[in-house]
Amino acid sequence: MASTYSCKHCGTNLNLRSFYAFPPDFYFEAGNKGSVSFSAVDAAKLRFEKEDKIKPFFETLNYWGIQRKRTKMICNSCAHLLGYIYDDGPPLTDTPGQFHMGPSQVIPRAPRKQ
Repeated sequence: MASTYSCKHCGTNLNLRSFYAFPPDFYFEAGNKGSVSFSAVDAAKLRFEKEDKIKPFFETLNYWGIQRKRTKMICNSCAHLLGYIYDDGPPLTDTPGQFHMGPSQVIPRAPRKQ
């Protein structure tokens, strides 16, 4: 049986498919932090906002910089921030990057390993 991924804030089904989920041990330059990552999503369920900040950021020891370009993914139903799109993964399709769902915004997810 396939997993159902919903917005934790309002419960809306995000129509995310396990087929498009990356394996849990797949590494991204932006850091995984135990998040569920997808290569494709249903754009009808989400709103996208470009973010371009110029200030220092540190994600991991090897991933830091001055300018951060990413895209926010926001639930269409309740406007809750679900995660970000970073252009840091291997080219898979014509998509802008990989979809990183934050560990606290989408359910279900495996517990973090310490």
